[in-house]
Amino acid sequence: MAKKPKKIENFNVFVIGQSGRLQYEALLFAASLRACSPDFKGRLIVAEPQPGPLWDRDPRMNDSLVLEALAELNVEIIPFDSQHFGKSYPYGNKIEALTALPKGEPFVFFDTDTLITGELSDVPFDFSKPSASLKRTGTWPQLELYGPGYGQIWKSLYDKFGLDFESSLDLTQPDEYWRRYLYFNAGFFYHTCPHEFGEKFLEYALAIRDDAPDELVCQTLDPWLDQVALPLVIHAFGGGLNALPEGYLDGTVSCHYRLLPLLYAREADRVVEVIEEVSAPNKIKKALKNYEPAKRMIYQGRGHKVRDLFDQDDLPRKEQAIRNRIKREGFWMR
Repeated sequence: MAKKPKKIENFNVFVIGQSGRLQYEALLFAASLRACSPDFKGRLIVAEPQPGPLWDRDPRMNDSLVLEALAELNVEIIPFDSQHFGKSYPYGNKIEALTALPKGEPFVFFDTDTLITGELSDVPFDFSKPSASLKRTGTWPQLELYGPGYGQIWKSLYDKFGLDFESSLDLTQPDEYWRRYLYFNAGFFYHTCPHEFGEKFLEYALAIRDDAPDELVCQTLDPWLDQVALPLVIHAFGGGLNALPEGYLDGTVSCHYRLLPLLYAREADRVVEVIEEVSAPNKIKKALKNYEPAKRMIYQGRGHKVRDLFDQDDLPRKEQAIRNRIKREGFWMR
């Protein structure tokens, strides 16, 4: 019989909330956590970027119904200033928000386009060995003919920060295959202290953006900068690929669905059940009806029309094929 994971120390959970789509996703995330993880005792935080010179408009959440619903779910909103990224690279929010969180308290970050579908307190985190989402594809680097290979590109980054490259490799994977090199999706990550993690994450991201090794000359860093820096940060803190047992996050406890049409097209029945249950209470429904994809997909039944287009046990291998079919049928929204 499998051993039940031991209960662990309290930890905080945070997502980014701002005007537009993310505020509605943050509400769905919070509602799903409260519904599916009643044993979670930490703080549930929405980190919110504040207006400043790096934004061309006010980035704060601006739907009063969302703010009321978040308050009812006992969500704390913590402001942070954008000093390095802002509109030019909004993915940098997850980096800059870290040092606004409670110092010295373990944390888990999730992208807002995530649902909690099980008991988060049962996940056997070892916060001293950070890790991140393995629900990734080989998006970076993209190799150029006659250019440096995976090993040369990644080694240049480890060398830049004085990190041991060899110990980061997955030697079960062949040389010059992208999975051999430490790489994550930044859809979730965790560590013992957001300030320590955030300071190093910011240091590495800025150094890569502003003074990249020559081996990166042909590589684009937008939108991949956070995912290029993240494995280096995780390795620097002694984490890695196998720090978290499989099956919990991106499994029975969380789902990074990305966009609502993709959720209905490919995710498990449990995920559809959760999103429809947590979006049903009147206060949440009133807020989400201001977000067109939620209004159409969840409340007007378009999501189930999308779901009927696919066999969830035999999906197209490439996501683009799923997107294209949804678009052909006129159901695509983002």
